Amino acid sequence: MTAKRAANRKAAWVAWLAAGLVLAGCVVAGVLNGDGDRTVPAPAVDERTDSVAILQRTSAEQGLCYGWALVDYYDYGTAPRNVGSNLGDGIAVEENPACPRWLQVTANVGYVSESSESNDFARIEVTGSPEIDPADLGQVERGLARLGLTEDAFVDDPGWAVTRAAVMLPLLAVEAGLAEPADAPLPAAGSPSPLPDAGSDYLRDRWGWLLATVGLFLLAALFITVGVVQRRRATGRGAASDASPRNGHQRRGAGPAQRPGAAAVAARTQERA
Repeated sequence: MTAKRAANRKAAWVAWLAAGLVLAGCVVAGVLNGDGDRTVPAPAVDERTDSVAILQRTSAEQGLCYGWALVDYYDYGTAPRNVGSNLGDGIAVEENPACPRWLQVTANVGYVSESSESNDFARIEVTGSPEIDPADLGQVERGLARLGLTEDAFVDDPGWAVTRAAVMLPLLAVEAGLAEPADAPLPAAGSPSPLPDAGSDYLRDRWGWLLATVGLFLLAALFITVGVVQRRRATGRGAASDASPRNGHQRRGAGPAQRPGAAAVAARTQERA
């Protein structure tokens, strides 16, 4: 019985240790991963460079400036994440003396924490110089969504989406009657380049936590299995030791086995005597 109690205590200790390791691993993984990076990424260098080159050609022929601005919703009162225009990377067209007539697409993107019940969001707005009618600005803004540059596209890849929207402004300005068609080729309206695969937000932000949890669960299963096996072995040895004395007593108490008919032979021998 003592060996059985010791085996039970050892199995319980192993189970509690495994549970503690799982809990500690989850806490550590949560601290390391946090809520993920909520910074709105700026456009890549090649995206900015290519967009500026396209806008320079079309702006020179149409007499209308074009630009973009990417804003992080939660960067209150700070400068935009990135601005650009036909004047160059980092140069805005809004209220710029070099651009008396201008159009600009502004994307205001906000990434919420993983623990929040709200979703990531984007607000897209097309603004222009004072002489441009608001109805025309609304038509250009709706044209961006028609070309696939929706709020989801800006959430998935803000840098790519805002520069893509900027190079679409000359084409949409022609549709709205704000400018004449440019001789330089413009991006095809019906075939915008596909969005890059953004992957899974859940896995990208929590890969460390998931990996640590799976590893700890496997470790816990191993510890529990070892504890159960040791307990069964200890229980089997205890049962065998308890059964040995009873078997020995039975063997000592029992006499030698007699052959069938031995009693009858002994009786006839006594009668003859």
